[in-house]
Amino acid sequence: MEFLSQTYIALRGPTGAPQSASDAIARLSDRLSPATLLADRRAAVLSLKGLTRDCKAEVGDRTLPGLLEVLQNDAEVDADTGKAVLETLNLLCEVSEDGPAHAKELSFKYTDYVLADEKTTHKLFALLGDHSFYLRLTVLQFLIVLLQNRRQVVQAYFLKAPVGPTTVISALEEKREIIRTEALTMVQYLLSQSPDIQKILAFEGGFEKLFNIITQEGGLEGGVMVHDALACVDALLRYNASNQSYFRETALPPVLPSLLLFPPSLPPHEPAPQGFALQFWDPHQKRANAALVVSIMGILVGSKGGSPQETFAFCRCLVELGLASNAPSSLKTLSLQLLPVNLTFPLPSMTITPYMPVPDTNGEEWDRLEPASALDALVELILHGEYNGIHSGKRTKDGMELRGAALEVFQNFVQKDQIGEAIVQAMAPVEGSSEPPPMTPLLQALIIPPASPLEIAAVTSTHLATLLFSDLLRFSSRAKTVARKIYPQPPSSSQDTGSFFVPADGAAPAIHVSDEVPDDDEPQSLLQILSEHLSLALLSRRRADTSEREAREWDRLIVGYLCLLIQWLWEDPAAVRDFLEAGALGMLVEPINQIPESDPVIPGLCAFLLGLSYEFNREPGEISRSTIYPILTRLGIDMLVGRITHLRDDDRFKAIGPDTLVLPYPSQGITNSDGEKEAEIWFDWAFVDFWKSNYYTVQKGIAIDPKAPPPSAGQNAETATLVASLREVIQRQAQDIESLQSKLKELSTQSEEIEALRTQIASVQEELAEAQEKRQEVEKEQEDLLVLLDELGSKRRRDKERLKSSGMEVSEDEEEGDEEEE
Repeated sequence: MEFLSQTYIALRGPTGAPQSASDAIARLSDRLSPATLLADRRAAVLSLKGLTRDCKAEVGDRTLPGLLEVLQNDAEVDADTGKAVLETLNLLCEVSEDGPAHAKELSFKYTDYVLADEKTTHKLFALLGDHSFYLRLTVLQFLIVLLQNRRQVVQAYFLKAPVGPTTVISALEEKREIIRTEALTMVQYLLSQSPDIQKILAFEGGFEKLFNIITQEGGLEGGVMVHDALACVDALLRYNASNQSYFRETALPPVLPSLLLFPPSLPPHEPAPQGFALQFWDPHQKRANAALVVSIMGILVGSKGGSPQETFAFCRCLVELGLASNAPSSLKTLSLQLLPVNLTFPLPSMTITPYMPVPDTNGEEWDRLEPASALDALVELILHGEYNGIHSGKRTKDGMELRGAALEVFQNFVQKDQIGEAIVQAMAPVEGSSEPPPMTPLLQALIIPPASPLEIAAVTSTHLATLLFSDLLRFSSRAKTVARKIYPQPPSSSQDTGSFFVPADGAAPAIHVSDEVPDDDEPQSLLQILSEHLSLALLSRRRADTSEREAREWDRLIVGYLCLLIQWLWEDPAAVRDFLEAGALGMLVEPINQIPESDPVIPGLCAFLLGLSYEFNREPGEISRSTIYPILTRLGIDMLVGRITHLRDDDRFKAIGPDTLVLPYPSQGITNSDGEKEAEIWFDWAFVDFWKSNYYTVQKGIAIDPKAPPPSAGQNAETATLVASLREVIQRQAQDIESLQSKLKELSTQSEEIEALRTQIASVQEELAEAQEKRQEVEKEQEDLLVLLDELGSKRRRDKERLKSSGMEVSEDEEEGDEEEE
């Protein structure tokens, strides 16, 4: 009752007459003075809190200094007052996304006033250590608002706060869930793009506190709090090498695969436990939590400093999750994408156990299949899709992204030439052996002839097979040489296709294989088969009764064949000769002339392949460069160059990037039976990068005379430009050298004269030295004579004195002479 009475007295006028909101705010502002009683200040703050929603501008303009003063003086003394003033400040600074622009400006204005100096922020972090539940909660909520509005300012003040790190860590240890939740949210904002704060909280025990929360909440089965804790761990580690090194020194890295139920110390020869491979993924929150765990493992795998044991355990967990589990497709895709680019993981020697869902069981029952190598499982996933193509006809976005991620893993794995060459060699016959090599799934998918009407699954499988085979040949001349020796056996129903997806009970799935046998008994090489399939696809594409959707599938198949042949024939004259003798000229010329300008992809690729065949047709054969050149001139050099150039203007080509492979189906909104949008693959980044690096060489080579000498091996457009620039540099340097040599000759002539002068000066100096020595000798002799004369004069005077003293006479001349001498 006393509180209500004080509030009433604060709001009414002096005589009890009603007053306006402005008058009430002015009166309440006066009651915030430290001279009033604490109870009056508390009542005034509570009244202002109620007025803030309707009179935000007036409350903020008049009372904000007083509110901050109450926060400094009273919040620590009285928790109720502190809670009230923080809630009022929160209402003043909170930005409503749906509110008007002037309301947002007011909120930012008041936020800037609160953060005008560091006093308020330091006080908030000090209050965070208070034991009052509501005070700590409101402090966290207000800090979140300030961080949302002016994150960098709050972060700068936090670095200078005397007790900032200590109170933040203590908030993470709070047992009350709502405070922990708000603390995790605040920490996420605090860590954002601040390496210094990340280091401080990590060394204050942040990792341990966060993993304690994850464990207490039940691991991946936990709710939003687990997700927020994992997000904080991710923020502490991402882009922070110091924290990554520190984290590895703790006992926490093995906890990450354990959260996914994967034993971190599982021996390489032991299979992954079924509890890891088959889990219930229905709660969406579990999927989000697992994605964060996988992302954190990807950070550690992709950074430097990890031990080989740790890297192997993480890579194996990611491979098992992506290839041999019932995880959602998006999680499998993420697992494969996070494998390191310089993949050294032994995929061929690693054995995994795939699983297949039992039909009509809604994913509750699974068949365990025969163990297979991880490399075979990877190729099978690319060719046929998830679970051996059980859903390959749908071609959903998630499914295609998973196959695209697997394709990137394969590309990274075969970067070393010897690995790709070994895979190609396994498809070629063994020298001295009469038995044909086994038909691998990749080769089987590559040689299946296109049949009308097209099946989406078959087209996708063949197209991805061309991408796989391109990765094996692209930059390896030896692999190309071996590939020319591949003579696949005609497919038959009795032939083993090399599929390894066999149920553990031994019952092999039925595989549809064509029973057709070529009329010609002579075996065809793989290159000839691909040329025939390309020709067949181009003919089928021009049929009048082809629907728009089927025509698009034919186009995709044609693009796959063309891209493979382009990369195979590049710098391989022997393959070019075989391709031309298989009837390539007529096959390529018709699309260049007939397909309309609205579709630049196929004409551009055909023109590129035709120019490439002309450029590298350097071996003797039935079709020479002189045979092709009139065809090029008849088509028009400018037209061919335009076809090649316009390829890069197509959206299907422009959209491809290092991380972009899967494109949405065109805007017709085509969906599958489940209502999911379809997706498609046209090019991979490896081909786009290859084309951009070499298309200028083909454009330039088209116009060169057929009798011109061949360019140096491996010289592309960039190399030619570099060589030309280096030649200019060498020419300029040669001119500079000649100029310097002429100057050197002039200087050498002058130096001879200078040397003669130096010799002359040396001789003069020697003569002068001799003359000086003689002069010194003469001067010494003179000095000796003077000394002698002086001694004689002294002796003579003494003799005269003795004569005088003896009474003897001395002549006057002698005396005068003596006087003169004296």
